[in-house]
Amino acid sequence: MKKVSVIIPVYKVEKYIAATVQSVLEQTYENFELLIIDDGSPDKSIKICQQFTDARIRIIHQENKGVAAARNNGIREAQGQYLAFLDADDLWTPDKLEKHVQHLDNSPEIGVSFCRSAFIDEASNPLGIYQISKLKDISILDLLCRTPIGNGSVPVIRREALQQIKFSGNLYGKVEDFYFDDDRQLHPSEDVECWLRIALKSNYKIEGIAEALTLYRVNSQGFSAQIQKKLKSWETMLEKLRDYAPPQEFEQWKKISMAYQYRHLARRAVTLELASTAVEFANKGVLIHPQILLEEPRRTSITLAAAYFLWLLPKPIYQQIQNLALKITGANQKRRIQQEKLLTVDG
Repeated sequence: MKKVSVIIPVYKVEKYIAATVQSVLEQTYENFELLIIDDGSPDKSIKICQQFTDARIRIIHQENKGVAAARNNGIREAQGQYLAFLDADDLWTPDKLEKHVQHLDNSPEIGVSFCRSAFIDEASNPLGIYQISKLKDISILDLLCRTPIGNGSVPVIRREALQQIKFSGNLYGKVEDFYFDDDRQLHPSEDVECWLRIALKSNYKIEGIAEALTLYRVNSQGFSAQIQKKLKSWETMLEKLRDYAPPQEFEQWKKISMAYQYRHLARRAVTLELASTAVEFANKGVLIHPQILLEEPRRTSITLAAAYFLWLLPKPIYQQIQNLALKITGANQKRRIQQEKLLTVDG
């Protein structure tokens, strides 16, 4: 029975951390350790964590260095054959670890097992929409354009895969192994950079599970909401990719991925009701790579329509259209997840 090391970086999450930890302790798969990495959190987050008495919990302290450094610290301390990452404001369904361990145990060629996510609001209420992603035959362009590993709370990774992509450095006064890149300019795109290194530099595949086993919190104050920061971090990530990507393919990857990133940020701007930014970024995506209209016509057209509706329509009318669209989208996504789950079971 494989041991799983669950790693949670903690910084200013006193509102959410108790529920996050509890969702780990309620896992049906019980052979795990929970490494809570205190990233110099100045609030009551760690005091809340200290109230849990489960012997599987270890709290590790470090100066504030960011989420990548916290994850690296957790990986160095981890004892498990599989490593699972959970952001401190997200939640897991009780069968999350059990499903991933079964997936990895049955597929030794897979290094990263991920799942889909259901979106929740800041009060943990379900929003009725899901993060739907491609599950198999994940390519470099899939990672760059469609981010199938949709957030930092979905992957469970085989230790050997991380060992194959580690590098050594002296960032904090001593030589250490690094797995996620600690460059602060890379945040919040350090996840994708790590998945790219696994895809390009390890012997393992990346594959997903159809079910939504992670509850991803939509937090307007989170880093994902900082659109300009996300854009800059993405550009930094692409420059790092240049160092180990095949030179003959890199420029094409860069161009296409920037188009899809602009489309993604346009959708984020729509969510935040930043109308002019949404229109600007949606247009940039199409101008950089017009083929995006043919490659994903429905998603690209919906993004353009949402941006322009937000920009042109009175707010009450726009919100009515948005609410109807979200209900239809959520119902379709739920139906797809259920169908693919049944196909997996039958297969």
